[in-house]
Amino acid sequence: MFSDQNFFNYSLLSLYLITPPTIISLLFLTAPYGKHHRPGWGPTIPPPLAWFLMESPTIWLTFLIFPYGNNYHNFRAKILMSPFLLHYCHRTIIYPIRLFVSTHRRKPNTESPSVRKSAAGFPVSVALMAFGFNLLNGYLQSRWVSQYADLEGDEWFWWRFAGGLVVFLSGMYANLWSDNMLMGLKKEGGGYTIPKGGLFELVSCPNYFGEILEWLGWALMTWSWAGFGFFIYTCANLVPRAGANHKWYLDKFGEDYPKNRKAVIPFVF
Repeated sequence: MFSDQNFFNYSLLSLYLITPPTIISLLFLTAPYGKHHRPGWGPTIPPPLAWFLMESPTIWLTFLIFPYGNNYHNFRAKILMSPFLLHYCHRTIIYPIRLFVSTHRRKPNTESPSVRKSAAGFPVSVALMAFGFNLLNGYLQSRWVSQYADLEGDEWFWWRFAGGLVVFLSGMYANLWSDNMLMGLKKEGGGYTIPKGGLFELVSCPNYFGEILEWLGWALMTWSWAGFGFFIYTCANLVPRAGANHKWYLDKFGEDYPKNRKAVIPFVF
């Protein structure tokens, strides 16, 4: 009989199996949204709507699954699930709203190609792929915490949680600060300019570096194959895109772009 445990195990295996094809494909093909928008990927929708729809399973699926787990009444489980929900409440609700406001406050400038690029739609095909991943990952993370985590028998729980939370919050701060800087640059200049200050002096994509740190912290907090798999997939998804963004900056700004910056990992890559 196909049990819930079997479904969870096969879902977890799927997460690990899709990771190598993801990183290999993204090394040769950059997802066509944001500054990399290009035609040929079918119909598009406004980016704020795309972010809201494709990130939403991490919230509603978690709230659907969590109450039916053995750990539902465990205080540790609720505390452990909170950072995951904190990130995705921002990404699903607050970030799309801020993106909408930022976009509509920009001064129109029909002569700038960067404005047209930044205002481009989000391909529905890419949003659907992201929606599918978030269904899988939202299920895995919430089901593991609510059902399969041995929280009472883990004497190191609070130590790992505290250490992982420091890493997570550090990454979240870097992610939010960087997104805020990028939105401000677009709003002020009407297009893409060279970001400066903070982690931007070290890497082209501190927002991605921050998100990688977040899910490294989550992997430490959960100390699970589900959490580690999410961290590895995040790297597979964001590191190649950071490399593409770094190349885009170099191509666009040429000699004006700082040559000492790395793509996403300070001093490394």
